[in-house]
Amino acid sequence: QVQLVESEGGLVQTGGSLRLSCAADGRYTMGWWRLRPGKDREFVAGVRWSGYDAAYMDSVRGRFTISRDNANNTVYLQMNNLKPEDTAVYYCTVTLRMGAVPTAPSQWDYWGQGTRVTVTS
Repeated sequence: QVQLVESEGGLVQTGGSLRLSCAADGRYTMGWWRLRPGKDREFVAGVRWSGYDAAYMDSVRGRFTISRDNANNTVYLQMNNLKPEDTAVYYCTVTLRMGAVPTAPSQWDYWGQGTRVTVTS
């Protein structure tokens, strides 16, 4: 069982920034997903365990950056220029699969408890 500890989300105004973090108990390929009201889960970003390969959903590319600190087994999601449509519960995820960052929910093996991000207009 992989243990994940997510940081608190928050309330931020449109155009603002927020950074989420997620600490794992080992070095894994990790990602962030989100669940918006009335929507299916969405892959937001992911980064391989090595830190050299990252993937993003189109609507956040250029605004969000995923990074990791392998010394502390922590992954970060820096979210800039936030929009009301980014309002969601964000989940940290781990996959045990090798290869490229997967983008299907079934390919992620462990999920954090979720942290809420609210962007006000």
